[in-house]
Amino acid sequence: MIIQTKDLPAITVSPSHNRASKGEVVIVSLATFIIFFQAFMVAPLLPELASLFGSTVRQTSFIEPVYLLGYGVFTLVYAPLSDRYGRFKIIVYSLCLFIIFSACTAFVESTNQMILLRLLTGISAAGIAPTTISWISDRFPYAERGYALGIFFGCMAGGMAFGSSVGALLAEFVGWETLFLLVAFSGSIVLLLNVYYRRRLYPDMPKSSSQVSLLTIFREILSTPGAKGTYFFVFENGLFHSGVFAWLGVYFYNVYHLNERGIGLALLGYGIPGLLLGPALGRMADRIGRKRIIPLGIVLGGVTVMLLSCIPSLSIACMLVAILSLSFDLTHPSLATIVTSFSKKNAGGSTGLFAFFLFMGYGFGSLLFSLLVSIGLVETLRIFGLIAITASFVANRFFRFV
Repeated sequence: MIIQTKDLPAITVSPSHNRASKGEVVIVSLATFIIFFQAFMVAPLLPELASLFGSTVRQTSFIEPVYLLGYGVFTLVYAPLSDRYGRFKIIVYSLCLFIIFSACTAFVESTNQMILLRLLTGISAAGIAPTTISWISDRFPYAERGYALGIFFGCMAGGMAFGSSVGALLAEFVGWETLFLLVAFSGSIVLLLNVYYRRRLYPDMPKSSSQVSLLTIFREILSTPGAKGTYFFVFENGLFHSGVFAWLGVYFYNVYHLNERGIGLALLGYGIPGLLLGPALGRMADRIGRKRIIPLGIVLGGVTVMLLSCIPSLSIACMLVAILSLSFDLTHPSLATIVTSFSKKNAGGSTGLFAFFLFMGYGFGSLLFSLLVSIGLVETLRIFGLIAITASFVANRFFRFV
């Protein structure tokens, strides 16, 4: 099925006085940076936590999936509610719960307690990222959303990279308990910034008075021409990046024999392109069109992973990690921009589905890689590379008229 621009619903262009500044986008996106920082800082801590709590690796391995499960499912709840009650209330409510549960995690004494707190943290954090995307759709006309979403996804990619690298390094010096308290403290600062600048960040916007069920909202959104296919590529892209990124640490350990600190530094490059180039990449997508950017980003990721499977030198492998991040930054902001056009009256529902399919992709990506890795790490990288390259050709056809 081909998406055609003329079939998309009319887009409501934000009045010029409501257009957010770069600084305002950064402030609202900081919460997403912290959410993804803490989400990805936990994986390197699992061996230490298993030893500390005297549990098996199998039991400890549930700590991450329950977070993703709670997050993925509840994005479907929070984002539509932001259409009804306002973006500010949902972001503040979600951020407050996230701060509380992150702080409580520092005091757990068993694996079961950790699993429960991670589930609650995932549920609480689920309202922030999709509501922020909806906020961007409120504050920017469609033709300019790529720029703002570039900043947002730069913060997301930066949180992923710094969480898995800097987070692990900090835990080495201050301890994992203090690390969770630092996350809660950082979240509190971002919360205060959102409250202090509320009038500027969240001007009065019309709220949805519709009382229809969430299922009806999602059904209407998915009936939009091209919606199902677009969400498929959101899922595929999340599956690809999550599967590969989750095993990059093992890759650098097995191939280059790096220690934990070396692995953290090697993975640091994953978030740099998004942090530095996010707005520029978003503007490029606004200018030359997403029909070119999305397939380009997908094929770039596939080729990069194929090159990693060839076992290059360590320096080149580190550069390829940064290029893999660039693939993420080229695809996700453009996909999110398209998603914001599906329903002008239920923007929260559209972005809620986006976050749901993204995190389902994250979960299934790491699971699929884990199932395939028994045939060999290099071979599995090549399979994922072929999946992405094939998807790029399909995307080129699908997004031809976007």
